[in-house]
Parts: sequence; structure tokens; C-alpha cells
Amino acid sequence: MTIAAIDEAVCNGCGICVKHCPIDVIRLDRERKKAVIAYREDCMLCGQCLDCPEDAVRLEPGWGRAYLLGWG
Repeated sequence: MTIAAIDEAVCNGCGICVKHCPIDVIRLDRERKKAVIAYREDCMLCGQCLDCPEDAVRLEPGWGRAYLLGWG
């Protein structure tokens, strides 16, 4: 399982999901001013990107809750 999608119609380009992603899976496309999935295969399903105020980020079906992060 991994991050499923970012709804570009809903994304306002605020960058909160980018800032919260500890693995740098999500990047901000400066030309389109939207968040994009840059490294889908590296997603560890921590769920921090779900802090999106517009609910534009979706994780794969079956995702239940965030894993505990072991660093920091």
C-alpha cells in the first residue's frame, strides 16, 4: 500500500502535505502550484500528509492508521 493520489482539483498548493512528509514523497510543482507525488514507491504510510486542510490527499484503500515513526 502507498499514497494513492492527490486531487489536483481540490489541492490549493499550500504545501502542508509537502512539509509534513518525512520521506519527501510529495513535492510542490511550482509551475502548476499543486502538490504532486514524486516518489510513490517510498511512501511508508505514516499518514502525516493527511493533515491537508482541503482533504486532497488519499491513501490506498485498507489504510487504517498511521505507523509510529521511530526517529526524532
